[in-house]
Amino acid sequence: MKFRIYKDVKEFCKDTYNILMEHESQNLIPLGNIIIGNEGKDKHGWCDPVNWFMATVSDEGGILLTAVMTPPYNLTLYMTDNITNNTALEFFISEVIKANIPIPGVISEKSLADSFAKKYTAIKNIEYSINMSQRIYELTKVNPEIPEIGILRLAKDSDIAFLPYWLEFFNRNEPNAPATGLNYEDARYHIASNRMYILEDEGIPVSIAKIAREMVTVCGVGPVFTPPYFRGKGYASSCVARVSSIVLEWGYKKCVLYTDLTNPISNSIYQKIGYNPVCDSLAIKFE
Repeated sequence: MKFRIYKDVKEFCKDTYNILMEHESQNLIPLGNIIIGNEGKDKHGWCDPVNWFMATVSDEGGILLTAVMTPPYNLTLYMTDNITNNTALEFFISEVIKANIPIPGVISEKSLADSFAKKYTAIKNIEYSINMSQRIYELTKVNPEIPEIGILRLAKDSDIAFLPYWLEFFNRNEPNAPATGLNYEDARYHIASNRMYILEDEGIPVSIAKIAREMVTVCGVGPVFTPPYFRGKGYASSCVARVSSIVLEWGYKKCVLYTDLTNPISNSIYQKIGYNPVCDSLAIKFE
């Protein structure tokens, strides 16, 4: 069995791209990351692959496990074809510890994340906690019965008056995001991307949804956020439905998003829009 650490994101992409593409929706995060790194156009924050950890475990039959970590975010793991291989996982853990790679947490398919966390923390003699139990959803068609409310528009420079506060509130509950507080640079980055959409009702911003991680047939939607005082009015449903429609109009076959399984309201909203479950995921933090 062979453990390999990559320094060249293009070489890593060449070796793992087709493997991750077998489950494109499930691999929205790691696949989206290596596409961004491979293109090399975006150097904002974590997007620069110079500090990434990229590794594989393989045997004579090929790659068994793919790992990507974009500091300060968590490690993402994928077992090829979702076939559990405890030998490969244990070998990966031993090599990561031997290489002294710091891992703040893991976010992956539920059973793999759970297994990695238990084995890794047992060896390291540290504790772990589940930040969030998630579900990955995908959509191929938007429910036409979702009512359109207000006006949907792209974020603009003047939105800097509120957008950093909304993003900071969102990040407090986002398990794979470091706590950074108010971040005007990130807000300006989102605005400049021309992918952040604002829903307005009678001229007042009430909800946001961003198009992110544009892949081959799949495109992600997130972050999605509606301030507490605007919830329960159908704003999130209208915003996400319309942004999802834009993704499909661009020619993507599927939209993908993550939900918090402890929030039955958001899960219900997305299913009504037309999103269907792909698999469950865990975001785990190491103490």
